[in-house]
Amino acid sequence: MNQRIKKFQATIKQLGLDGFMITNPFSLKYFVQFDGLAGDGCLAVTPDSLTLVTDARYQEELEARLPKSISLKITRDYYKIAKDALDDHQAKKIGFETSISFQLFQTLRNLFGDQLVPEDNLVEKQREVKDQQEIAALRKSTALASEGFNQLIKFIEIGQTERQVSNWLNNWMLDHGAEKPSFDTIVASGYRSALPHGAASNKQLALSDMVTVDFGYYVDGYTSDITRTFALGDPGEKLRRVYQVVHEAQKRMFDAIYPGANGQQVDAAGRDYITSQGLGDYYNHGSGHGIGLDIHEGPNFGPRWQSNISVENNVMTAEPGVYLPGLGGVRIEDDLLVTKDGNQRLTTAPRNLIILDN
Repeated sequence: MNQRIKKFQATIKQLGLDGFMITNPFSLKYFVQFDGLAGDGCLAVTPDSLTLVTDARYQEELEARLPKSISLKITRDYYKIAKDALDDHQAKKIGFETSISFQLFQTLRNLFGDQLVPEDNLVEKQREVKDQQEIAALRKSTALASEGFNQLIKFIEIGQTERQVSNWLNNWMLDHGAEKPSFDTIVASGYRSALPHGAASNKQLALSDMVTVDFGYYVDGYTSDITRTFALGDPGEKLRRVYQVVHEAQKRMFDAIYPGANGQQVDAAGRDYITSQGLGDYYNHGSGHGIGLDIHEGPNFGPRWQSNISVENNVMTAEPGVYLPGLGGVRIEDDLLVTKDGNQRLTTAPRNLIILDN
């Protein structure tokens, strides 16, 4: 039985739970290492047993791949059969994920009644700390994303649309080993780069535009998340200065990320510098988050995240930004592995301002 499952079983035992129902697709993948179960089953866990409940579409592949320690039940009545499995192990107090839909909660409540115990982010907290297999996958996904950006800037030309840029990057990433994007790629140029999450549009790239590209792709089931802002010719003194402020703010964040640092401290390292440069009103989002099986995991960096403490083997983004309405914006985002005494940057694409002359 793998170490992830053993650790979780020890956790529920410590909490006094006899069992736990897992339905989150990322958590199902985390434990059984099989993709495709979103909405199509559940995992019933006790301190000494595991039962995966799903339907016949997955039976042949799961029977070939599942460890013998996991009992497989094939049915369309997922939650009733999961309850039967928990009853077989005399489970009375059953934890469940508070992130489930209200409809699913009603289903579970009808089955389990007052046996249910809500637990917030129990699996997700475990997923925040990556094991060596996960770190290896994240190194691959971030390396591919870095190379994707390096190739993209060779393709960029004035007159292309943002959507053409996004499509080219998507094709390159998929052709070179990525499985799929983890979110719709952001390409925002010129005045649109002042939109922190500007979806790629039919706007053409123009001379002196700042161009922000934010993307993430899965490799071996784990995603990258990287943002770079570059210029098509001289963007002007004001935006050059903004870039240098954001660049320095991110560097200060790097220096503040180590085991024991909280999310508010890390955020302040960048935000306070941006504010000191007169640009604080134009920084309107959090400073970073965990990545892994999902594009947004914990812990988080931001003004409200004092209770989020970084620990060794978190993999985090650091992504300060400044956005000047009507003019343009800058965001630089890197993925970092928290190490024993600091951090290591996994995304290696250049952080300096690239000015393309074409």
